Amino acid sequence: MSDNGDEHALNEEKMPQNHHMKIPWNRISDDEEVPAMEATVKLKSSLVGRVGIQMLSCGTGAWRVREAMNTVARTLGLICSADIGLTSIHYTCFNYEHSYTQVLALASTGVNTDKLNILEHFVKQFPDKYAKMTIRQIHQKLDAIQVRRGNYPPFIAGCAAAVACAGFTFLLGGGPIEMLCAFFGAGIGNWLRQVMIRHRLTLLASISVSVMVACLVYFFVFLGLRIFFHIPEAHEAGYIGAMLFVIPGFPFITSMLDIFKSDMRSGLERLTSALLITIVATLVGWLVAMLVHFRPENFLPLGLGVVPMLLLRLPASFCGVYGFSMMFNSPQKMAVTAGIIGAFANTLRLELAQLTNLPPAAAAFCGALLAGLLASLINRYNGYPRISLTVPSIVIMVPGLYIYRAVYNIGLNNIGVGALWLTKAILIIMFLPLGLFVARVLMDKDWRHNG
Repeated sequence: MSDNGDEHALNEEKMPQNHHMKIPWNRISDDEEVPAMEATVKLKSSLVGRVGIQMLSCGTGAWRVREAMNTVARTLGLICSADIGLTSIHYTCFNYEHSYTQVLALASTGVNTDKLNILEHFVKQFPDKYAKMTIRQIHQKLDAIQVRRGNYPPFIAGCAAAVACAGFTFLLGGGPIEMLCAFFGAGIGNWLRQVMIRHRLTLLASISVSVMVACLVYFFVFLGLRIFFHIPEAHEAGYIGAMLFVIPGFPFITSMLDIFKSDMRSGLERLTSALLITIVATLVGWLVAMLVHFRPENFLPLGLGVVPMLLLRLPASFCGVYGFSMMFNSPQKMAVTAGIIGAFANTLRLELAQLTNLPPAAAAFCGALLAGLLASLINRYNGYPRISLTVPSIVIMVPGLYIYRAVYNIGLNNIGVGALWLTKAILIIMFLPLGLFVARVLMDKDWRHNG
């Protein structure tokens, strides 16, 4: 018996150790065969915490995580108080006799709208279906959700980014040449990022390398077109579109929503994460631009009228949102739904900015408001999480071009020009979640109160 134990310990020493140890949820106690409603506070609390940490791992905001934990806790006869951050939860569950406190943490953060949708349905069904099961059976259900594989391999995720960024490039003002170069740059860049993520490389390493590769691929494709088809140098401006697949739309939007709901810890941590990703990506893009002598000039005019531009913006917006939704691991029906919402919302934003005197930030608010209202209506019909529809539909409204131009000019010591672009970007970024917030207040009575 001791020999086997020594051999097992030796094998564990040879294996690479994770910095964050995995929690053996199904081995927490020997009495997991008891019904959940009759279990101890400790076992009930473990269920509450596990539901919360799995929801948090999907990238949703603190309010939704807390709501899920409260639903499970109330069903099990507990009171739950939770402090939620970007990658950790500190919570206490208690009844009138005992209390149990835990701290749970994630190794990294990400976005997975498919798991989020499954977990939300699990929470909704918990009082009527899962609460009658034993502790072990519930953990087995959560095990199946936790180990669920992504819907798309790296190649398909790369194709999704290629389609999204090609559409993004057109919406920024680019033509077929810029779209073609951005298609290959973003596709190969995101494919490489997915491969690196699967090998568990750090976040900043995957961001830096993928952005660098995307910009270089754009350069080489553009260089080939120049050599063989003699296209003008002015088409180089589209290289910004090739790196927009790294836009941290989920943390940007959820950070502001959390702040609006007074979840300051979660909101500030998410905002810091989004800013870190954005700064690293734009700095790497700036360095590559210096290397290959690219400049973020204005796109060449396409010469299209109002009606043709409107008719082209609808499918371009759909492709952009559809691609980003797939990058967030949304199943096809959810991705198509988000794409339809984004097509109308983003086209409204662009038309308001072009045809009226409405400032870009105000137009962004209107587009986000429409996206939020449509997502709330669809949520009542098919139960898709609102955030899984709204964030992909407005992520293409995040002013990645403005942010990059700000960093580019600041890097060249053009502080005034850089500050101007940065101010424009900040205004738009603030008004996007505000539009979603107003839509939630109008359509969801729970969002009208802090209690």
